[in-house]
Amino acid sequence: MKIPKLAFIFLLVVCLVLYLTYVKRRFENRNMTKSLLEQLYRTDLHKRPTSAEVVGETFSYGIMFDAGSTGTRIHIFQFKLEPNASPKLGSEIFKAIKPGLSAYADDPEKCKAGLLALLEVAKQTVPPAQWSSTPLALRATAGLRLLPGEKATHLLDKVREVFDASSFPHRPDSVSIMDGTDEGVSAWITVNFLLGGLHGSKVPTVGMLDLGGGSTQITFSPQDEKTIQTSPIDYVTSFQMFNISRTLYSHSYLGLGLMSARLAVLGGVEGQPVGGSQELVSPCLAPDYTGEWEHAEVTYTLKGQKAGEPIYESCLSKVEKMIYKRVQKAEEVKQMEFYAFSYYYDRAVDLGLIDEKNGGSLRVSNYVDGAKSVCKNMEAGAGENPFLCLDLTYISVLLQELGFPLDKELKLARKINDVETSWALGATFYYMESLRRH
Repeated sequence: MKIPKLAFIFLLVVCLVLYLTYVKRRFENRNMTKSLLEQLYRTDLHKRPTSAEVVGETFSYGIMFDAGSTGTRIHIFQFKLEPNASPKLGSEIFKAIKPGLSAYADDPEKCKAGLLALLEVAKQTVPPAQWSSTPLALRATAGLRLLPGEKATHLLDKVREVFDASSFPHRPDSVSIMDGTDEGVSAWITVNFLLGGLHGSKVPTVGMLDLGGGSTQITFSPQDEKTIQTSPIDYVTSFQMFNISRTLYSHSYLGLGLMSARLAVLGGVEGQPVGGSQELVSPCLAPDYTGEWEHAEVTYTLKGQKAGEPIYESCLSKVEKMIYKRVQKAEEVKQMEFYAFSYYYDRAVDLGLIDEKNGGSLRVSNYVDGAKSVCKNMEAGAGENPFLCLDLTYISVLLQELGFPLDKELKLARKINDVETSWALGATFYYMESLRRH
């Protein structure tokens, strides 16, 4: 009888040990998940997110409004949280409405209807149990930057009224006008998050080039201390993301976006219409070209110079004169991988150098050769795009002024892993990190 009794005691002890091990692991896993959630949402505005809808997985959400010059867009991001790991993007819901907030500058109250409609999309996307833990923010760009301060303030006040009545938490700084540097940093975060360079892995980060209508940005993570020491102080910014401190070289050149640069090369001044019947005459246009061009709600009358001088050489001279000493050269960019977006992408598509949907790679020299070819052909006629010669010449000069040699290869993409390469995702992370810190 003694042997069965010992066996029973042994079996009981084994079962007890297994049960305690199971409980311990469940407790550790629960604590790891809890720790990560507290890291992302530690703020008096938020409650910790509820448990995931899927067993073993936890999700959180972030809502970012992009208030641009032509429309307002909502991005609703779902993040998958894992113990001891950076969050991963689960999905993105995107919806846009027109016009932009700036269209309501004289009657701010009217902007509310569109914002409320977009918030309904958010409520249909985010589980009600997580509304109280989902941060809500709006960042306005060029459209509101160009408005008089008082009008912009009134519009932002109306946005805050809408947010105050919503079920999503926010702070006074949740609604603001984004400056160019923040736009560049946020786009850099988006690109490198999607490429895996922000997850604590050995994947190197890439640089980012963005060419908008009114401004252009360059952002990268310097690997050479000399870059930080020799750069203007306002070109270097530091922040913390996913418990890692990062230092970036980032600058936005206001007035050097493609549309603003185009106007300057043509001989116009931003915001000042040409008086009377005056025309802007430019060697960057075909000799027989006459037409109108609207920029920043001003309509300009344009005309090409008489035939004689080669268009490319004459246009190149105008572009170089306009951009002279307005751009800081960064030597380190020669060795780094860079992605380029917006008008860099669009003009490469116009040249047939990349696929419109999938993007591709090209060298700086491709822009130069494209400019020479297009300008040469324009000596016989303006073609479908009268500004293509000017735009390509400007892009090729801008890249070289920024420090990129002719043989430098750039990657061009609208999407990475099927996610839009806009600043919205990066701005959402940036905002969530600020909530965690405060």
